[in-house]
Amino acid sequence: MIPLIVQSDSSRVVTVMLQDHFIVPIGIPGVTGNQHLVSHHGLDQSKIDQLEQIEIRVLGCVNNLLNQMKAKEESGARLLDHTTMLFGSNLGNANAHSATNLPLFLCGGGFKHGTFVKHDEHNNTPLSNLFLTMLNNVGLQTESFGQSTGALSWS
Repeated sequence: MIPLIVQSDSSRVVTVMLQDHFIVPIGIPGVTGNQHLVSHHGLDQSKIDQLEQIEIRVLGCVNNLLNQMKAKEESGARLLDHTTMLFGSNLGNANAHSATNLPLFLCGGGFKHGTFVKHDEHNNTPLSNLFLTMLNNVGLQTESFGQSTGALSWS
């Protein structure tokens, strides 16, 4: 549905939660706990294994969406090239409820892709720096956003 929403210009902003963290996912062999429970694994290997299976399925959904966005065209280019997509988590380590070192994917939108960008894990870069970069990339030039300290750049 998302590719159609974007392609038809029905909306310029779409937010999706792929799975409620209090629901036990159906159809994943070996998974008996909900995502929230197994994310607080306490280094219990059986919970880590279940979390891995859940996250594999979630990333499969993201992959499916990205493939659909690449397959559709808009103005002579792939729909993904005209759309900035951000996927990630609000926690870097759910087991410890740590909101630092967030795992994020930035896709599409004309950014240079195919690289892994790691910032200083002990001197965290504000997430709002990424949001500022995304705003500037779509033509909304501004010097700050929230608690940003500057736009990001990567090569």
